[in-house]
Amino acid sequence: MIKEFLWIAPQIETDGSYKPSKVALKLATSNKTDFEHIVYEKYTGKRSKILVIFTEEKNMKMKNGKEFSTGNHPVEALLPMIHLQNAWFNFEIVTPTGKPVVFEMWAFPKEDEHVNNIYNEYKTNFEQPKSLQDFIDNSLGNTEEYIAVFVPWWHGSILGIPEDKNVSKILNWAHKNDLFTISLCHGPSCFLSTTLDNQSFLYDWYDMAVFPDSVDNFTPLIWYLPGKMPFGLSEKLQSLWANIINSKADKTVCLDRKLITGASPQASNELGKLAATTLLHSMPK
Repeated sequence: MIKEFLWIAPQIETDGSYKPSKVALKLATSNKTDFEHIVYEKYTGKRSKILVIFTEEKNMKMKNGKEFSTGNHPVEALLPMIHLQNAWFNFEIVTPTGKPVVFEMWAFPKEDEHVNNIYNEYKTNFEQPKSLQDFIDNSLGNTEEYIAVFVPWWHGSILGIPEDKNVSKILNWAHKNDLFTISLCHGPSCFLSTTLDNQSFLYDWYDMAVFPDSVDNFTPLIWYLPGKMPFGLSEKLQSLWANIINSKADKTVCLDRKLITGASPQASNELGKLAATTLLHSMPK
């Protein structure tokens, strides 16, 4: 009763999973974003495609057994895509098995026309994406068409992605062929896949911005998360000799060689700008 009065009572969805409390939504989401409209130089190179890997999973089991209703954070995914599209790049949308992309619709900025427009433009692709296996079987040889791999997500990135060998194949393909890899928030959990089958971690000694474990450990107190995370992402990456440059869930972004990362949903606009300008500047003059 007191929790309901203070707006920190958990909200249960029809499948029994939990979404953030009203106070958590008030603190962590907004109906509009900080998107900046920038007129970019037009990309005219041959490598104009960006592979975007989304999660198809919705519910994440916490340490206490409760399930968090998650998926892809709409701002983290769509805001950088707007900047990249404005720089004349286009997207190949995939999920691990080709099931529809799952978004955290409770975090969707309903009054943001820019985010709504690109969501509606790619809605069919989100509902009918290609599978990672299909991309590996049919497109992995077309290296000259692709300039980057973008891995957004949110807490949904923890769901099976670090154990997905196809994700590891894609990241190694991008690394070996001099493509950029773009990610933010919990998206860098995909980097853990590069250690599968006793491989060396692909990003040891790289600087990167990642969502802090300290914030994940705090949010159950206001019922953003219904329990502790399955593991601490920053801790795992640091144990593999990644250098995490941020300590807050803020607008921090980072460029290290061909890796572009951001700290949190708040960094989505900055990440989009950094990615767009970096990819444009990589174009041969």
